[in-house]
Amino acid sequence: MTAESITVPDFSRSGGLLPAIAQDVETNEILMLAYMNEESFQETLRKGQAVYWSRSRNRLWHKGEESGHFQTIESISIDCDADTILLKVHQQGAACHEGYRSCFFRRVTKEGIEIQASRIADPDQIYPQADE
Repeated sequence: MTAESITVPDFSRSGGLLPAIAQDVETNEILMLAYMNEESFQETLRKGQAVYWSRSRNRLWHKGEESGHFQTIESISIDCDADTILLKVHQQGAACHEGYRSCFFRRVTKEGIEIQASRIADPDQIYPQADE
């Protein structure tokens, strides 16, 4: 397979789920890692906003559908093996469900885990609990 022959990610690998990295187009900060299947990839192309496959919900997940914190696509790249997707996005609000701009807010140090960012949103306000 040559670079010229690759036109879309190779969803025949890894059970049809490929890692998708969301990166802020302005700061280059890595915001999150999620997974895409072929359907979510096609929906992302169609909508111009990130749509992932939620492994916990076992369904398509339009990023921001609950929180309003959408990811608008600036560009999409695939790696040399066509098995990883890189989304350059304009992030609206927090990318992380815990209210941080990036999911990568914990740094590993010799002393242990250090929180290296501040919350920009209250998770209880982003995802209100349903009444029981």
